Amino acid sequence: MASHRQLYYHIVFGTKFRKPTIPDIHCQLLYKYIWGIIENKKCKLYRINGSKDHIHLLVDIHPTIAVSTFVKDMKVSTSIWLKQQAEFQDFEGWSEGFAIFTISHSDKVSLIAYIKNQKEHHQKRTFADEYKTLMEAYGIDFDEKELD
Repeated sequence: MASHRQLYYHIVFGTKFRKPTIPDIHCQLLYKYIWGIIENKKCKLYRINGSKDHIHLLVDIHPTIAVSTFVKDMKVSTSIWLKQQAEFQDFEGWSEGFAIFTISHSDKVSLIAYIKNQKEHHQKRTFADEYKTLMEAYGIDFDEKELD
C-alpha cells in the first residue's frame, strides 16, 4: 500500500519589528522566490500573499521535513536574498517567531480566499489585530507583549 497524506499548514511570519519593508510593487518577486524554495523541498504551495510587514502561506510540507525546519530554512534563505535585492533596500530581517496552524480540507478554499485578499484586508486592519484574532480562533495562548 502506498503512503498518503493531507497536511495543510497556514504559516504567518512578519518582518523585523513589523516594519513595512515589503513594497507592494515588488512583493511578487519575493513570492516567486518563496515558491521556488517550496518546490525545491518537494512541498506544495497553495497560496501566498501578505502585506508590507508580513506573509501568509498555505502549504503542504513533505512529511520528511520538520515544520520548524521548513520555516527556518525559508526565513534564512529569503532574508539573505532580500538583503541582496535593490527593490527591498529597507528590509532588515524577519521577526524571530512565526505562527503555524493546521487546517482541515473543508477550510482550504476559504483560507485561500482569505490569503488572496490580504492587501485589501490590511487596509482596514493591522497585523497585530489580525494576529490576535488568529491566535484566538485557533485557541492558542500567547503573550500580547510579543506584538510590541
